[in-house]
Amino acid sequence: QVQLVESGGGLVQPGGSLRLTCAASGSIFSINTMGWYRQAPGKQRELVATITSNDSTNYADSVKGRFTISRDNAKNTVYLQMNSLKPEDKDVYYCNAEGNTGSYYDMEKFDSWGQGTQVTVSS
Repeated sequence: QVQLVESGGGLVQPGGSLRLTCAASGSIFSINTMGWYRQAPGKQRELVATITSNDSTNYADSVKGRFTISRDNAKNTVYLQMNSLKPEDKDVYYCNAEGNTGSYYDMEKFDSWGQGTQVTVSS
């Protein structure tokens, strides 16, 4: 199985910055897409940003120009640099990764989520 552990959330003032980190571990053969999603209480989880294995990125319109997603394939880690944070960015942020476990001759797909990290933007 693949486990994802997020870190880096917290309280920040409007206009401030935070960097989220998500590390994947387990019997990973390859990771295709990694991403960040967020969810407010009573609302659906929504896409923030994704990045593929060849560093192709996709962002929600609401975060374009403020957030940057990146990854370190050697460490199976994805980052989300969040700048110019706004009160409406306050949510629980979840990491997602999908790929393959096992070996070249015995692969299985996985699609895993982290436990979530709280981001609060308030003065």
